[in-house]
This record gives sequence, C-alpha cells and structure tokens, in this order.
Amino acid sequence: MATTFKTLTTNDVVNTRTLLHEAIPLTGTIASGTYTDLNIKKFSHGMFESGFAYPFLSSSANHIFDLTFGYSADSNYSSSVSNQNSKKLNIYNQMAQVLVGYDATGSIQRFDQDGDIAAGGEKMDEAFFVNFSRLLTKDEIKKDSFRFTLVTGGAPSAFAANTTMTIGDYGAINSYKVNSPAGEYGILYTSSATPDSNSGVGLIYYQAGIVVLSSSILQGTLPGGVAGRTTIGPGVASGTLESLATGSTIDILADSFRNRIMDISFNNTVELNSSVYFCRAGHSEFNYSNNPTYLSSSQIVVKNSSTDNPVSYVTTVGLYSADNELLAVAKLSEPLQKDPSTELTLRVRLDY
Repeated sequence: MATTFKTLTTNDVVNTRTLLHEAIPLTGTIASGTYTDLNIKKFSHGMFESGFAYPFLSSSANHIFDLTFGYSADSNYSSSVSNQNSKKLNIYNQMAQVLVGYDATGSIQRFDQDGDIAAGGEKMDEAFFVNFSRLLTKDEIKKDSFRFTLVTGGAPSAFAANTTMTIGDYGAINSYKVNSPAGEYGILYTSSATPDSNSGVGLIYYQAGIVVLSSSILQGTLPGGVAGRTTIGPGVASGTLESLATGSTIDILADSFRNRIMDISFNNTVELNSSVYFCRAGHSEFNYSNNPTYLSSSQIVVKNSSTDNPVSYVTTVGLYSADNELLAVAKLSEPLQKDPSTELTLRVRLDY
C-alpha cells in the first residue's frame, strides 16, 4: 500500500527535560585590568556601571555584569547630606522590591543575612549588587558552583600579591531558599567560615542572576576572623567604607569594589526540553515515492524487472499538524533504503 502520511499516537511521542551546564570563569583582569577600564561603561545617571568582555565601543563586546551599591533607609549611612543619598536608597529599594518583596503592610522588605525574612534576623542594610548578564547565566546559575575571590587587605592594585577572601554558596544544593518572588536563592559564605545562619555575607539569586554582597565584607570583622578592610581602589582616595558610602558617588564605590575582584566562577544552567517522535515505517508502508523521478514511462526506475519488490529511499521526515500543516522537517544524513522486507524506526527530536 502506498502510504504518504501516518498518524502518531501518544505511544510514539516522549517528552524529556535535560539540564546542561557550562563553566563560566571571569578573571579579575576583565573587571579591573586588561583594558584599563575601556570595557567599563558608565552612565550620566550615575546609578550603576556595566562591565564588558571587550572595550564597550567594540562591536564584539559582550555585556558581562552591572555593578552598583545601595543602602536602606534604616542604614546608618542614610542621611540627607550623604552623596547621592536618594539614588543609593532607590537602588536598594529597587533590588529589595524585586528580590525580597513586600511584607503584610505593603512595605518593602530588607535583605536578610540568613534568608529567614519572617523571623526578623540580621539585616543587610548596605550592599553591593552584581547583576550578571543573561548571556552568562542562561536560565539560572547552578547551585553550589558560585565562587567569588576578592582582595581584602591594603590598597588593591590589579593582581597585587595581597590577602584574598573567597566567597561561595557552599552547600547550597541542599540548603537553598525559595521564599523570594524572584525564585530560588542561596546564602553566600566565606570559605573559612562554617555555613550556618550567623555566618552569611551575601545572597545569590539563581534564576535572576544577581549577587547581593553585604558591605561587611569590606568593613569590620567577618565570620571567619577576617578584619580591618577598607574600600581603597586604584585612582580612588583612601577611605573606609563608611566614608566612601556617605561621601562618594556610586561610580566611585563600584570602581573601588570592582578593583578588588580577583576571580569569579560559576556554572550556568540551560533547561533543554525535548520532544522525541518515533516515526515508524512498517514493512508494508512507505515503499513507494511521490517524487516525479521515481517513475519513467510508468515504470519504477529503481526496479530492474517487474517482479522485483518496490524500493524507496527515505531522505526526509515531515511532522504535520492535524489540519495537514507542515510544522517541522528532519533531514537524514544519508538516504535509507526501504522495501517490503524491512521496517524502519526514525527518532526525531525537537529541542526548545
């Protein structure tokens, strides 16, 4: 029987979900050294700066991250005389609104050190925000893969031999939080600290691709015993975090923080959804072709004599809708011979 179309049943279709991961290494030279800041774009509004893989005027420059600083109205730094006070408040509130949400009274909630917002634990009222581009994070950052190394002692210069601190979402694969409107997030710890509710120094929002780092990493004593840090950066006057947070612009704070970055690494995640169609050709099906070259003077070209079995060569599989509309086409790498003595099962996969 000359068969042109065959209806697929539910047994012929299988849906699968696969998570693919790609390692993303970002060296400190990209953030603070390779292009002498030509890859750092600043804006007239002065609310954040953007980092690129190449000088940002280049057509091949890929956006890597946005970096900014903000504090809440409850911060000791918040004052009408503080430099860019309203902008720093707006940055914090915007991030908190999206990542933490509102309480029962409609007020924006503050970032919480241990993620237990309802319990009212230690709040992060001053923070640096690193927003990674979707080009790098894809669907999300893989849990327990994020590592961030900073220079912590003295005045940082690009790759100066200095004290460093590594921050990561250690153990997050088993202890991440879900009480955020932006999705899942984990707590960031220093490598020298034992992860617990009292040793967090920041938060990482996996689907949003945003890292929130407490200002405590550059001031005072952290869990793990690291103390006495300042935010001095190349080209920036000496000063403690407090003096820069109140007396300097967001650009200067971002520059100071950026020049302390040694390395950033994480694995991104791509969720690959696939539909696999098993297209089966029985022994009595698809043994003829509608191709005009299949016949010559009413004779099948591929038959040597009238007693030979019909033969066809499968080169393409088309998937059609119920109303006979062609939706997808699959091409074989080479033609497959089909005759009444053979059966074929072709596996067609659609990824999206």
